[in-house]
Amino acid sequence: MQQTIARVVCAIGQSGQMGLKGHLPWEGERSPEYKADVARFFEITRGQVLAAGPKTISSIPEFARSDRDLFVLRSSMGPEELFKRFAGRIVFIGGGPSVWDVYAPFVSHWDITRLPYDGPADRWFNPQWLTPNSLKRVETVQAER
Repeated sequence: MQQTIARVVCAIGQSGQMGLKGHLPWEGERSPEYKADVARFFEITRGQVLAAGPKTISSIPEFARSDRDLFVLRSSMGPEELFKRFAGRIVFIGGGPSVWDVYAPFVSHWDITRLPYDGPADRWFNPQWLTPNSLKRVETVQAER
C-alpha cells in the first residue's frame, strides 16, 4: 500500500494565536495579507484531500468544493482509518488544536503563515506538534503588510 502524506497548512498570529470563540481571530479582516493567506490556502490544497472536523469542512466555500476532496473527521475514527482510505494521496489535516493533538505525530510537513494579527485568542499554536520528522519540513511565511 502506498503511504499517505499528511500535511498542515495554517495561519497564526504574531504570538501564535489561532482561534477565538470558535473562529479565526482575524475572521472578516480584508487587508491584503489576510486575503493572500486565504488564497494561498486554497491554492496549496487544490487537487488534494482536506480532512477536518465538521465545522471546518462546512466553512469551505462552494467555489472550493469541486477541486479538492473534502473528508469530515470524527473523534471516533483514528488516523489509520483516514490514511488507509486515502493511501498514496496528500492529505491536509485541518481543524485546529483538537485535531492536531491527534494527527501531529503523522504530519510530515507544516506550512505556517504568520499574520500581523496580535490581538486576543483562546486557541494557540502548540510547538509540541512539530515532531523531529516534521521539523525538517516546516515552512513559515511572514505575511507582508
